[in-house]
Amino acid sequence: MSQFKIETKCIQSGYTPKNGEPRVLPIYQSTTYKYDSSEHLGDLFDLKAPGHMYSRISNPTVACVEEKIADLEGGTGAVLCSSGQTANLLAILNITGAGQNIVSMSSIYGGTINLFAVSLKKIGIEVRFATPDMTDEQVHALFDDNTRLFFGETIANPALNVLDFDRYAAIAHAHGVPFFVDNTFATPILCRPFEHGADIVIHSTTKYMDGHAQVVGGVVVDGGKFDWTAGNKYPELTTPDESYHGVVYTKDFGVENAFFTKLRVQLIRDFGTPLAPLPAYLLNLGLETLALRMERHCENAMKVAEFLEANDMVTWVNYPMLPSNSEYPLAQKYLPKGACGVISFGVKGGRQAAVKFMDSLRLAAIVVHVADARTSVLHPASTTHRQLTDEQLVDAGISADLVRLSVGIENADDIIADLAQALEKARG
Repeated sequence: MSQFKIETKCIQSGYTPKNGEPRVLPIYQSTTYKYDSSEHLGDLFDLKAPGHMYSRISNPTVACVEEKIADLEGGTGAVLCSSGQTANLLAILNITGAGQNIVSMSSIYGGTINLFAVSLKKIGIEVRFATPDMTDEQVHALFDDNTRLFFGETIANPALNVLDFDRYAAIAHAHGVPFFVDNTFATPILCRPFEHGADIVIHSTTKYMDGHAQVVGGVVVDGGKFDWTAGNKYPELTTPDESYHGVVYTKDFGVENAFFTKLRVQLIRDFGTPLAPLPAYLLNLGLETLALRMERHCENAMKVAEFLEANDMVTWVNYPMLPSNSEYPLAQKYLPKGACGVISFGVKGGRQAAVKFMDSLRLAAIVVHVADARTSVLHPASTTHRQLTDEQLVDAGISADLVRLSVGIENADDIIADLAQALEKARG
């Protein structure tokens, strides 16, 4: 569907019914598949024939949604996983092992920091964090011969730093490693990282892609442009996989398909973390309205950000589309359509006033979630990021008074009225 605009792809990509088939993507709620011969099934398990072996590895409903997401991002293939954190983990483990390291921006989601700094460390993978204020020389110094990739978020959660793609893609590629980008907050509607030098794109589909807080999921998308054969740096992809009778992913599937093929047939197989058919079906429903929702999220967020910036009970506002924001130049460069619906700000009076403000809201809900159709708020330092040290909180761009506001697609006037009355109650 590459000839169509992205709004059309949200509706039409992935599933193309044939004559007399269901118009809407069916739910193939089956763990297993029937074959006409043992030989054909053997060819599937040897990766010599296309098709589905078992729903732990692939499923027709899931495959259609994967194809749609790959098309939206402009990638060669995608693999849906049981969560966004699973997607991060498997993408890294696909080319990284004990004794090796990765470099990551520090201003990323707190759960991802825990995954990187705690869990990966337990299995022998070191993560070296680059802070946004580091010079190029300081970032380069984090790399060595055992560095496998560079990781960042298009729009950091919740610090809202905008990733400088040109800068960090150049640094990663100077060391011969791929550039991994979590595009959850931007979605392919607002930013397509492959067009700015990214090699692998990851999403928590739980957020805007689903858009209705119904389905937990994640996806890894392969850009198909990184040369895994250069310098013999990635033997995982360029040497025989004995678990598939010596398949060489770059040789048998091409450099453009090697990464996502291995992730599916080896890691999804072994770790057993696929997305199930029903969640994939629900995710697809969300994707069909993604372009429309992102337009409204961005429109509403801009109005709310301007209101907050003018309110005397708000000490600071962080939203990349505000001309006063330090991220504004990067947002204009990489996010011309908008910077999603997430805003962070501080309430006058600090943590205690922030809590009173949130407890006074009537429309917006206090939830441990972000980026869906309903307006919601959270205090990250005491919830999603509470496991981080004070130093890690600072590096992640999170202050004690930070309130994360996820602006929904309700009427903007109603959202602003709710915020106004809650801020007034926090005044006393």
